[in-house]
Amino acid sequence: MRLVLLGAPGAGKGTQAKLLAEKFKMPHISTGDMFRAAASADTPIGKEAQTFMQAGALVPDNVVIGLVQERLAKEDAKTGFLLDGFPRTVIQANALDEMLRTAGQKLDAVVSIDVSEQDLIERLSSRRTCRKCGAIYNIVFESQKPKAEGVCDRCGGELYQRSDEMPAVIKERLRVYNKNTAPLVDYYRGKGLLRPVVASNSMTPQDVFAAVLKALGA
Repeated sequence: MRLVLLGAPGAGKGTQAKLLAEKFKMPHISTGDMFRAAASADTPIGKEAQTFMQAGALVPDNVVIGLVQERLAKEDAKTGFLLDGFPRTVIQANALDEMLRTAGQKLDAVVSIDVSEQDLIERLSSRRTCRKCGAIYNIVFESQKPKAEGVCDRCGGELYQRSDEMPAVIKERLRVYNKNTAPLVDYYRGKGLLRPVVASNSMTPQDVFAAVLKALGA
């Protein structure tokens, strides 16, 4: 199965992507994770991507497309994959279409997770990330709180608030999303690939996953 997962920052794409990848035994390809790894490794592409990410802006199309094309050429992605964070613009969607056409492949579906802006701001601004292992917590939702304030349950590392999860940057990220990425919903609807799923802060990740599977007919 070849899937694309759409949704604004904080919509829960990462969580749903992991669940889908496990169920359908396919690689979860997250451009955000790849860029953060490159930034941690202090590579040129990582530094360039980090500059845009910290400002809440999109990484330029040519940088992202090159990275994804390289990843999809790997052996584990040849029989299926789940793209999380790509495409983010219609230009990127066209590039993905061309990549797949060249490889004799096509997308099976595009899942769009829809969450209200108010819920997204609440989710993102209350997130905390472990500096050591990258585990993510949420100080608002009981099921996602760390056992000790500011300390990672998994490794004991320090929890911090990422710069792109400050309220002012969140609003900019959502503005950029609505301008550049939201048009993809219409793009994929026009191709008959869109599978919309409505989610909210009152739903658990498993509730959302059940809705995603229903939308996929799985």
